[in-house]
Amino acid sequence: MATTLTLPAPAKLNLFLFINGRRQDGYHELQTLFQFVDFADQLHFTARSDDAICLLTEFDGVPAESNLIVKAARLLREKTGCQKGVDIRVDKRLPMGGGLGGGSSNAATTLVGLNRLWQTGVDIDTLAQWGLTLGADVPIFVRGKAAYAEGVGEIFTDAAPPEPWYLVVVPPVAVNTGLVFQADDLKRDTPKRPITSIKAADWANDCEATVFKHYSVIEKVFSWLVEYAPARMTGTGCCVFAEFNSHVAAVATQALLPPQWQSFVAKGVNRSPLHERLAVCD
Repeated sequence: MATTLTLPAPAKLNLFLFINGRRQDGYHELQTLFQFVDFADQLHFTARSDDAICLLTEFDGVPAESNLIVKAARLLREKTGCQKGVDIRVDKRLPMGGGLGGGSSNAATTLVGLNRLWQTGVDIDTLAQWGLTLGADVPIFVRGKAAYAEGVGEIFTDAAPPEPWYLVVVPPVAVNTGLVFQADDLKRDTPKRPITSIKAADWANDCEATVFKHYSVIEKVFSWLVEYAPARMTGTGCCVFAEFNSHVAAVATQALLPPQWQSFVAKGVNRSPLHERLAVCD
């Protein structure tokens, strides 16, 4: 009988995002704080008797060969010399292009999950290093701990921010991250400071003004949400989140949302649901 391993690929939020400048290579120096939420895609990995890597779930506009899930599986085989195969099925809940890290989280869960299923025995730090070649956010999901990030997002410091409830609203628009970081009006001059000294009262997102200028519906969502609770945009958008002290308060505000806006309520967690699940499997 085939062996199947089912693991979550959780969303992340950028609790703040400061841009300190643009480097000569075009990348941006930034400071941010990543936290996970208990809202996730579910990935199902089923061992095959041959060496084929088969993604059984279709993603609109993303050929399987270009999907980070397939790329992560092939990367792990290439690095380890493993010759095993897998069928992968995805229960997709995270919106694509929402700033929640869905693609990166899928890739990280694939690396971590197949490392377990194929028994390749690679340590987490090495998996995170390999994951960086797939995307800047992949290592945070591989590591599975809330963390400050600096540099271009590759220098981590473990963090333990409060774990409130969030109402996350998904505006009906996809933000082009590349265009945001290329925009002339992007704020790039926030002074760098010791990252652990940045207080919650100072948390903000330097991308918001540029994104709001080009995507008015995101500004509209933000303006609505901030009337009820402290709110920010995550990453380069499109998702906007507000934090609440209780599940009841978050759900009550969700009930007031205009019906055309998608949303979900989730708990902030400092240990990834992926690693919580793996601990149960041990």
